[in-house]
Amino acid sequence: MSSSSPVSAPPSIAQRLDEARARIEAAARDCGRDPAAVTLVAVTKTQPWGRVKAILDAGQAVFGENRVQEADSRWGAPEAAAHAVELRLIGPLQSNKAEAALARFDIIETLDRDRLAEALARAGDKLGKRPRVLIQVNTGEEPQKAGIAPRDADAFIARAQEVHGLVVEGLMAIPPVEEAAGPHFALLAKIARRNDLEVLSMGMSGDFETAIRFGATHVRLGTALFGPRDTD
Repeated sequence: MSSSSPVSAPPSIAQRLDEARARIEAAARDCGRDPAAVTLVAVTKTQPWGRVKAILDAGQAVFGENRVQEADSRWGAPEAAAHAVELRLIGPLQSNKAEAALARFDIIETLDRDRLAEALARAGDKLGKRPRVLIQVNTGEEPQKAGIAPRDADAFIARAQEVHGLVVEGLMAIPPVEEAAGPHFALLAKIARRNDLEVLSMGMSGDFETAIRFGATHVRLGTALFGPRDTD
């Protein structure tokens, strides 16, 4: 008789989180950075509450959501109220949802146009909350992707700060999938340096170690934590 090898169970979400944290720490140390300077943002879009609760119970406290309505549904529910979390909007934002977004999220990572900056400023005045934002830069200048063009970034950063009164903490980017990510991360870091911005939200499950080498302060992980799906 032949015996078959037992099939190992897939890693739990807590195990995936531990592994991701270890990889972040190793990547930071390899390039002489303090691992504490890199924040893991768990991307919870489309995830059922049971999986989100599992990663909450494992100690994760910073989350990225793509849509205002989905975030309201998830984080406004009674079972989420007991958890102190930081919420970051990492998906495109329509100007007419600026107030709802500002009410729900701690950070808006996807500011990319003056109309949205104006809407966030108005919402901030109404809510008594000065908006904290990152500016999304379309480093690959892809027509189908949101983000300010790199050549327009300096002027837009200045307007967001000086005209609209927003708290611009840094920059965010999503490199083209068919190109090496490193040059795009380097470009984003260069724009941040010349504008005295400290926060760089860049790097996802497939390239976050590269992003850390180029100075990422926030890496947005979905697949690495929850398993494969169509997008991170």
